[in-house]
Amino acid sequence: MKGIPLRQVIAPFLKELTTASHAADKIDSTNVYQEANPVTKMYMDKVVSEYTLPQSHLEGRENFIDFYEQVKAGKHGLILMEHYSNTDLPSLFYQLEKDGDPRLAELSKHIVAIAGMKLNEADPTVKAFAEGFTRVVIYPTRSLDAKEENAANEEEKKTEEQRARKINMAAMRAMDECKKRGDIILVFPSGTRYRPGKPETKKGLREIDSYLRLFDIVILVSINGCCLTIQDEDMLNDLIAPVNQIMAASPVIECKPFRKNFMDALPQDESDPKQKMIDHVMELLEEQHNKYESYRA
Repeated sequence: MKGIPLRQVIAPFLKELTTASHAADKIDSTNVYQEANPVTKMYMDKVVSEYTLPQSHLEGRENFIDFYEQVKAGKHGLILMEHYSNTDLPSLFYQLEKDGDPRLAELSKHIVAIAGMKLNEADPTVKAFAEGFTRVVIYPTRSLDAKEENAANEEEKKTEEQRARKINMAAMRAMDECKKRGDIILVFPSGTRYRPGKPETKKGLREIDSYLRLFDIVILVSINGCCLTIQDEDMLNDLIAPVNQIMAASPVIECKPFRKNFMDALPQDESDPKQKMIDHVMELLEEQHNKYESYRA
């Protein structure tokens, strides 16, 4: 497989990167909102710019701009984005900032990503990169399930469930504050990076349905081409190589009518309408992805 390990690329500035890092190593209900660290972002920008080929660009620029104008006018905005690598969010910022339209650069300044706590807790270097972007940190369902599977006893399970509940309640409050001040929430609806050959990693989480109920408008952002390729669970082993990348935005979708029309069309006896709703969103993202892959090729 082409590429070199990420840890090799960042070795020359690793000390400066980790020295600049100040985000929490352990997440609790008091630190779920994490403001961007501009110093560590500078290093992530360096990596992304070096490995993003010049022909990389945004598609649906007018949709990004329309979305931002509606948010500026007072609507609560949500971005649902495909997830292939840990450079997905930095690459979106890079594309928005380098586009040249000040509205797109301004849009990037108002994006707050929902992130799993693994990015803070798994590795200090990964944490340093992640903290370059403003985030609300959550305790993902998948992480809790894994913890419960490995729990030594029921008491340990209960303790972890309580921790997850406190963190996620605090995250909901933090997200609400972001909405009130006009920030845009970005969510990866699969909740994890897609691994080829593992279709379950591209399945949308049913919890995403609640975001559609909480926001006014949404755009779907597809990603064609990633400079990082997952190797294993060690994120610094990801292979990095130059890529021609297209990030595309769907037209702006009104959340409530979109959700209502889909739900109303489901059979009366549908056992899990929330999962069906997010399955539909993932299908739309896949269609968009396939459309732009032909452009990229």
